[in-house]
Amino acid sequence: MKKFINDVENVENEMLEGMCDAYPEYVKRLPGFDVIVRADKKEGKVAVISGGGSGHEPAHAGFVGKGMLDAAVPGAVYTSPTPDQILEAIQAVDAGKGVLMVVKNYTGDVMNFEMAAEMAEGIEVEEVITNDDVAVEDSLYTTGRRGVAGTIFVHKIAGAKAEAGGSLAEVKAVAEKVIANVRTMGVAIKPSTVPAAGKPGFELGEDEMEMGIGIHGEPGVSREKLQPADAIVDELLGHIMNDNVDYSGSEVAVMVNSGGATPAMELYILNKRVHDVLNEKGIKIVKTYVGNFMTSIDMAGASISLLKLDDETKDLLLKPADTIALTQD
Repeated sequence: MKKFINDVENVENEMLEGMCDAYPEYVKRLPGFDVIVRADKKEGKVAVISGGGSGHEPAHAGFVGKGMLDAAVPGAVYTSPTPDQILEAIQAVDAGKGVLMVVKNYTGDVMNFEMAAEMAEGIEVEEVITNDDVAVEDSLYTTGRRGVAGTIFVHKIAGAKAEAGGSLAEVKAVAEKVIANVRTMGVAIKPSTVPAAGKPGFELGEDEMEMGIGIHGEPGVSREKLQPADAIVDELLGHIMNDNVDYSGSEVAVMVNSGGATPAMELYILNKRVHDVLNEKGIKIVKTYVGNFMTSIDMAGASISLLKLDDETKDLLLKPADTIALTQD
């Protein structure tokens, strides 16, 4: 294993310290806790928090800031944060209007966030659970579908609603609307290596790819011979667009997300095919995001997320955001 680390046991701590050292204008760490909050807490608004295991950077701490999250709670690599951590985040960001928790559908995440909400006496807490992965119904970590890169659209749109002064009920409602209309599927050509494990989480032959891979390296729908980029996109979009969301004639947002080790060159090649296919189908692309949004440490892979927009979600998606990983005017 070749990685730029010191002590395996201190990876998460040093990562968070390095992030806060680099971007003090955006984020700060709660003393004594693995919790990242906005450097400039905004009072009088609904607070939006999220979190999960480390290893998916920039998710979730990279999306803490104006127009998105108020706090992020990172656990150990590929491991859910503890209820105590999450409770500290809830208490730190509550500004009297309530807190919305955006939780990816992994058993440990759901259980621990819900425990923290029960412990947050005197604070109104609601949750939404993202489950945008179309690949598998149940996985090693979930009952039901996994929450993956489409979660970032929930951060953006719910965060914009909260920033604009929406009530907790309104922020939750628009988050649930995004969840109902976003679909994602991923592919990998090289596995990730968890520092504590010291070796890849699974094996792929030189001419193999895993279709429908999970963000922790969970198996997908099939292991196939490596195909050209266009054929891969066609297969991913085929699953996404046949999954109970009617995209025909609609406006959409697209996210082409890296597994962590996929170069920008290859992501743009994938994105070109996504645009070609959607344009041929008469689907209007309002906004495209290409890059690292929810990675899997050093996995060579990518996912495609497609969000069907209406007037409300389109307006909120396009509103300003200012975070480490996503800034738009």
